[in-house]
Amino acid sequence: MNELEKNTEIKLNNLSTKERINTILSVLPDSPGCYQYFDEKGTIIYVGKAKNLKKRVSSYFHKEHDNNKTRVLVKQIRDIKYIVVDREEDALLLENNLIKQYRPRYNVLLKDDKTYPSIVVKNEYFPRVFQTRNIVKDGSQYYGPYPSLYTAKVMLQMIKELYPIRTCKLPLTPETIAKGKYKLCLEYHIKRCKAPCEGMQEHAEYMKNVGEIKEILKGNISTVSKILYDEMQSLAEQLRFEEAQKIKEKYEVIENYRSKSTVVTPMLTNIDVFSFAENEKSAFINYMHIGSGAIVQAYTFEYKKKLDEAKEELLAMGIIEMRNRFKSTAREIIVPFEPDMNLEGISILIPQRGDKKKLLDLSIMNVKQYKVDKLKQAEKLNPEQRNTRLLKEIQTQLHLEKLPAHIECFDNSNIQGSDPVAACVVFKMGKPSKNDYRKYNIKTVIGPDDYASMREVIYRRYKRLLDEGAPLPDLIITDGGKGQMEVVRQVIEEVLHMDIPIAGLAKDKKHRTSEFLFGFPPEPIGLVQQSPLFHLLEQMQNEVHRFAISFHKDKRSKRQTASELDTIKGIGDKTKTLLLREFKSVKRIREATVEELTKVIGEAKARLVKENIK
Repeated sequence: MNELEKNTEIKLNNLSTKERINTILSVLPDSPGCYQYFDEKGTIIYVGKAKNLKKRVSSYFHKEHDNNKTRVLVKQIRDIKYIVVDREEDALLLENNLIKQYRPRYNVLLKDDKTYPSIVVKNEYFPRVFQTRNIVKDGSQYYGPYPSLYTAKVMLQMIKELYPIRTCKLPLTPETIAKGKYKLCLEYHIKRCKAPCEGMQEHAEYMKNVGEIKEILKGNISTVSKILYDEMQSLAEQLRFEEAQKIKEKYEVIENYRSKSTVVTPMLTNIDVFSFAENEKSAFINYMHIGSGAIVQAYTFEYKKKLDEAKEELLAMGIIEMRNRFKSTAREIIVPFEPDMNLEGISILIPQRGDKKKLLDLSIMNVKQYKVDKLKQAEKLNPEQRNTRLLKEIQTQLHLEKLPAHIECFDNSNIQGSDPVAACVVFKMGKPSKNDYRKYNIKTVIGPDDYASMREVIYRRYKRLLDEGAPLPDLIITDGGKGQMEVVRQVIEEVLHMDIPIAGLAKDKKHRTSEFLFGFPPEPIGLVQQSPLFHLLEQMQNEVHRFAISFHKDKRSKRQTASELDTIKGIGDKTKTLLLREFKSVKRIREATVEELTKVIGEAKARLVKENIK
């Protein structure tokens, strides 16, 4: 650092944070590059790329941000440094490398950053072919990396079935082979190796096999298949049928593999395909590389969001990450939407039909499945997460101000107006809270009037909660249609002057949950049948109905029992209990003889019961 630079740095350090930032912003170039934000400890907290450094960096400080995390980031910035590059593509690559190196707090986090397996063809006189995670610059050729160990093993297994390649680590050279230093091993005897160590396989034949292996590893499976087919036909024409049969076996192995891998016409080759899905916390990107109409590489990965990153920005990051990691040289990229990037000499296509659209659809199917699988895994490890997600879905669909963590559901039950009751069940964080369930005997309604019964119960329930200062629900759900909802609204808003959202669950003619209603006038909310949210609401409706029905049955049973025994003068509760304990029901008491009754309650009371029970 020269004297001028030292003086400039000292002056910057003496400025306030705002003055320092404004000074840096004023001299930023209108060039592509990467910028780094530092906190008060001098730690890099964010790395970004820009087509125009001045415009991009200035936007952080000269406008209001809707995202809270972005506002927090800006408040922590104490210094800015930047690196100018020639092209936007260079900025993308540099950003990717800097994020990996420093892992800043506010950058998206790539959850899977491990070393992937490759297949190496060693730089040896008789090259070995095996799987490795270590890249050594010794002239060997590496293929991959493969998205999983399983994929690499499948490829190696196919190669071993096709070609007898050595697996030993012997330092084979023309000199060592000529000296006869080595002996035949088990691999030779089980016909997995032709013993080049003993000079039993010519170098030219071995290298011809290696050449075909390289084509397979490059993804040019159709090329190798054609070579084998032509060789098989040639041997058959020469009547060398045994040799032709051996080639045919290889041809069938490779065709079987190709039939499982081919997804479109073999004319499509050296193409990258990307698709995108996201939720609140993560972005998921699927990558497929196509060679000769077959999927040569396929991988889905996850970014953990930190700020309010746009999907175009996240897709661009994913494209750079995967092409860099898998060393892709494809000049054509298929995407579902335009990413926030411009790669020189590379065509970015959004197909609308044809084979390329099929490839994109296949990638989209994979990324959606990965998203669903990750969600299921997370919910299996943390069941509370599932309920929170469903409650957030209710909050979003109903446009509620807060999460409906506390939901109360109501239902009435009566038979032609007899023994009218109502029930309230409570769900907290999507789970039944049975200690908070309540039963209600209808006191003021005569005859079968569900609306009047609901009006009474809602008033009693929430008048008491108000008087006691108890917590109120975030959402009320009534088991019924628009009429029941209106009754609840009148009591809550017009009588008690409360502000609690009200929804309704209606059933179809087969008494199955069919509609979720909200608003005044009530409107059906789109509910996907058999979805997790549907099942949660169905559970609530079934639970309140069960609770109301069981209470009604208990009450009716007690009334029926009481109507025949309690009206007999001289028969008290103790006697009634003895009779019911012995005979179990009024019907059996009625059918019992005087002698049987006498054994339980004595002769006098037995005759009294027998004379009065009909």
